[in-house]
Amino acid sequence: MNRYDMLQCPMQADSSADSAQYRVTLFFGPEPVEAHPSTQACVFNVKKRSWKGGIQVLVEATEAQIDASRTSIHFSQWLTEALGDATGEERAAQEARASELFVQALCRCRLDRLLQAGITQENQRLTADAWNAQEHADLIKRRDFIRAYVAAEMDLQPGDPTPT
Repeated sequence: MNRYDMLQCPMQADSSADSAQYRVTLFFGPEPVEAHPSTQACVFNVKKRSWKGGIQVLVEATEAQIDASRTSIHFSQWLTEALGDATGEERAAQEARASELFVQALCRCRLDRLLQAGITQENQRLTADAWNAQEHADLIKRRDFIRAYVAAEMDLQPGDPTPT
């Protein structure tokens, strides 16, 4: 299973009927937003079962929002424990990959909120300035999902912090 499949499978918001209406895959990201170097974005392909075609949704998050989210869910502490004894270049590469995966999961959480509210069949952009306190609170509730996504993508097994 590749990373795009993983976004589709374990990145479901919940088992509600609303989220089951959509098939979501990561198209690309995170990448810096042009003209906003402190903002990262991921683009997702979204297909609702009743639509004839899919749409693309660009989801943004600023570095400050990403850092605040990492702190709120204690991601850095979790990652330190998950990586165990890895050192040097190997650890740096794993930390960089984990950061990329964290942003993907964060953007997916933002997208899930949008999908729960309902969207129209047109390409959309969820800007970083649309971020609010309730969204941040909801993200904290999805801490386990974010950690599980990163762990699965990095092949980190419980009790075995060394990636395979």
